[in-house]
Amino acid sequence: MDKTEFFRDARYDLSGPLAGIRVLEATTTWAGPMCGCLLADFGADVIKVELPDGEISRTIPPFLPETNPPISNMHATVNRNKRSLSLDLRKPEGRDIFLKIAARSDVVLENFRPGTMEKWGVGYDAVRKVKPDIIYTSISGFGQFGPDHDRAGYDTLAQAASGFMSLNGNREGAPVRAATALCDDLAGMHGALATLAALSHRQRTGEGQHIDVALLDSILFQSNGMLTLAALGVPLQRWGNESPYAMPANVYACRDGHFRLAVVLDSHWKVLARLIGRPDLAENPDFALQANRFKHREEVNAIIADWCRSRSVDDVLPLFIKEGVAAAPVRTYDQAAQDPHVRERDMLQETRQADGSAVPITGPAAKFSRTPTRVRTAASALGAHDAEILHEVGLSPADMEQLRARGVIRKG
Repeated sequence: MDKTEFFRDARYDLSGPLAGIRVLEATTTWAGPMCGCLLADFGADVIKVELPDGEISRTIPPFLPETNPPISNMHATVNRNKRSLSLDLRKPEGRDIFLKIAARSDVVLENFRPGTMEKWGVGYDAVRKVKPDIIYTSISGFGQFGPDHDRAGYDTLAQAASGFMSLNGNREGAPVRAATALCDDLAGMHGALATLAALSHRQRTGEGQHIDVALLDSILFQSNGMLTLAALGVPLQRWGNESPYAMPANVYACRDGHFRLAVVLDSHWKVLARLIGRPDLAENPDFALQANRFKHREEVNAIIADWCRSRSVDDVLPLFIKEGVAAAPVRTYDQAAQDPHVRERDMLQETRQADGSAVPITGPAAKFSRTPTRVRTAASALGAHDAEILHEVGLSPADMEQLRARGVIRKG
């Protein structure tokens, strides 16, 4: 199938499959904005609420080159496709406006420390008084209840507290965090999935509900069942680039780079043995079965490493891929960005940023044949939609001037 055939029934007049759903988002940094980003990419009208001086992600480097004033890559990535409202929720007027918008919304999304939204008067109980069927999605480090619920929650804390870092890294080295905000990403995805499930439930029953997503729970759920094994007393060990599910499974060096190889099936081992000119390995009882290859892992790794050393990645990969052996080049992100396959999949989409600069932004992962997802708009300048959104809830230009004067919304 080619791209044109996949999208032959596409309706580009719609924002996406969630067209008509309104989300009121009060979030900061990554996990909450990631959840809102997914819903916005899917076509929801997401109103991003920030304090009048902006949320912290606007100030976090690295910044997009050639933007003026500098635009944070973090903020630009997860706040596209959203409208921006500056609003001080700490002030009574800000609270009242938030509740007015919530009464016209399907979802409220927040990721502050538990108790913060309640302190501001916009927690779940306050919102459902004005919108009884609201879906209220809360994302935090450790959840809304439990002994640690009121702890500050950051991605790396969840990586550490979950046990994830204890299994990440080389066998003999120190625990290592993931290179990206893995727990934030997972919590954002679980938040979006749970929100969609709650919307489906409301459509059938008319009932809203409060959704509680924790970074800690999200990474534990994605642990490949390691939590279960640990609870049963099964010893766990760090594997580095290797795997407990396949042998060989490692990163091997060629003369011009590295590639990843994973041999899960014994039948693939036979193919690999033939490709590297060692058909005898397929019949050798020390290597023929995967269980035995694990017992001789150092020898297996040495045989493959020695064969690869004098060859280029482009020599090796076509051989393996043609024969169905799982292998892939180890690329840098700049190499991935230039990959024709990545480009064809629209994983980079051109956007016009708030300062007018053209910037490629990471595109949505899910493709919809009828209601395509896309980066429709770049992340908005702070408060860019204040007048538009406040007008929708009945405020006049004079009302807005008073709000600006009192610091409830952004001035200028």
